[in-house]
Amino acid sequence: MKELVHQYLAKEISRRGFIQSLAAIGVSQAGIRSAVHAAEAVDSAPSGSGRTVIGTGGELMVEQMKAAGVKYLFTNPGSFEVGFFDAFLDQPMQLINGLHEGIVIAMADGYHKVSREPSFVNLHVVAGTAQAAGQLYNSSRDGSSLVVTAGLLDNEEAEDNVRLAPRPGFDQKDINRQFTKISWETRDPSAIPSMLRRAFKVADTAPGGPVYLAVKNKALETSDVEGRIYDRAAFMIPDDIPPRQEDAERIARMLLEAKAPLLHVGDGVSKNQAQAEVLELAELLNMLVFDGEIRGAYHNFPRLHPLFRLSNAGLRSDFILRIGVTDTGGTVAAADDSLGTRSAWVGLDSAAIGNDRPFDLVVTANTKLAGRAIIEAVKSLLPEERLSRIRAAANNTKRRVEIDRAHVGQTPMHPDELGLGLELELDENAILISENLTGSDQFYNTGFRDDEKLWLATGGTGLGWGLGAAIGAKLAAPDRQVVCNIGDGSVMYSAAAFWTLARYEIPVLTVVCNNRNYQTVRQAYARYGGKMAQSERYTGMHLGDPNIDFVQLARSQGVDGARVEHSSDLRRALRRGIDATRAGEPYLLDVGIRCIGGGADSTWHQAFSLADQRQRKV
Repeated sequence: MKELVHQYLAKEISRRGFIQSLAAIGVSQAGIRSAVHAAEAVDSAPSGSGRTVIGTGGELMVEQMKAAGVKYLFTNPGSFEVGFFDAFLDQPMQLINGLHEGIVIAMADGYHKVSREPSFVNLHVVAGTAQAAGQLYNSSRDGSSLVVTAGLLDNEEAEDNVRLAPRPGFDQKDINRQFTKISWETRDPSAIPSMLRRAFKVADTAPGGPVYLAVKNKALETSDVEGRIYDRAAFMIPDDIPPRQEDAERIARMLLEAKAPLLHVGDGVSKNQAQAEVLELAELLNMLVFDGEIRGAYHNFPRLHPLFRLSNAGLRSDFILRIGVTDTGGTVAAADDSLGTRSAWVGLDSAAIGNDRPFDLVVTANTKLAGRAIIEAVKSLLPEERLSRIRAAANNTKRRVEIDRAHVGQTPMHPDELGLGLELELDENAILISENLTGSDQFYNTGFRDDEKLWLATGGTGLGWGLGAAIGAKLAAPDRQVVCNIGDGSVMYSAAAFWTLARYEIPVLTVVCNNRNYQTVRQAYARYGGKMAQSERYTGMHLGDPNIDFVQLARSQGVDGARVEHSSDLRRALRRGIDATRAGEPYLLDVGIRCIGGGADSTWHQAFSLADQRQRKV
């Protein structure tokens, strides 16, 4: 096949001859379409788009970054990347500095999720690489396209016990191998452009995910290196792979033959921007929809639509169409009521399909193109009389979620009152960054349309993501309101991000839900029903004594804010914060929130004073 592609690109065979030759060696129709599309994408790149550059290894790296379309460099710089940062000086790209590598990765993740462009990161050798691992885990769970680079001190030269190098006998690329699609190291300065192109290609090719490239410090500093630079059209692979027509028609028949079809959506819908097609298909058949990515990165169907269900609990179906779903497996699959139900899967992440749940048909295709093809196939097969009955029975009026009046006016306020207040005060199309795992999210009008908020989270649920992600999201969409709704425990994993907000005048509104508790964990302890639940003493959960002053914490880094104690002050405070961001300033609200769920009234913690244990007052 490689030889056929080479012959086609070299104009040695025609397009028809290329297709016929692929068929002759047994390539499927879908494979032929994909091969022709990829080859034509390469062939359409401007003639002579590659150019020779002579400079340091760092200068070659910067030139290839520009050619790949990098706009922002997310980084926490270090001394052993001097060859790179010296080359970056006076370039048109913007450096965004984070004060911890975890924050840097989260910024890049948020930027990718909104822009859908691969993000570019540079970390500081082995220590920075290790410190980034928690947020790389989150990005790997969500399949975020991140190109992560780092300096490398070689531990395989004369001395293997080098400070800030991998430990003797180990490689730096092994640190985060399980959190990346692939990890490389390079010691050859002339290979930097090709290695970087490969990194962009692998990160962005479906299914996306982080990749890691460590570059030896001396390679970045070597002078008079010759390298070939190519524009992104020459190495980025498009993912607009259509379904086979016969597969679209087969799914349409399965839907029409089913007595109670269900539509199961996942993050692959949002990644391919297939929300409109999914909505149209659901409304066409008046079909219930549930989101299998309860802890996913996106809300993949309008949450207040009358056809939406949070899960399939209690639903019965004889056919489920899964679009863009990642098969999470384990306890999720075991609890799935649909295990014995016929199903078809549509998406590009073939490695994640059907791992624990069976299927009758898999269609490897772009979810947007597949959704459109299924809609057209349904329309062609659906009798007009039945279509008219479905239209008459449909109710597409947006649901209203009412607040329990008992949850209004409390001090500290109930999470429901905060959730409703945010929905009422924020812009209709605000971007809502959520790192508040026990927040009241049911009030939010989230979706993809102009009057719906864009919801972003991380399926990894590793804490420390929210503040950095809000920075990246605002950089990707400067003309949309961005609000970070975050728990007090989560803030302390990434509080240094306030400095970045202030340094670059990034007008994000941060709303801290402050109940002085690790509430998600405490509720799990309460459900366990052991000694902690029986005694109402929960180990390590209470975050008071001393209380954290988030307003002063933010102000110490240049971000103004206010404390909200009473529910009657909430909406006025939200408007003040919104006014500040409209004026171009980041702002923080520290909102006192009532604990809810098992153990909510417990403020116990294991008291200890080292000062009292001293024998000498020193």
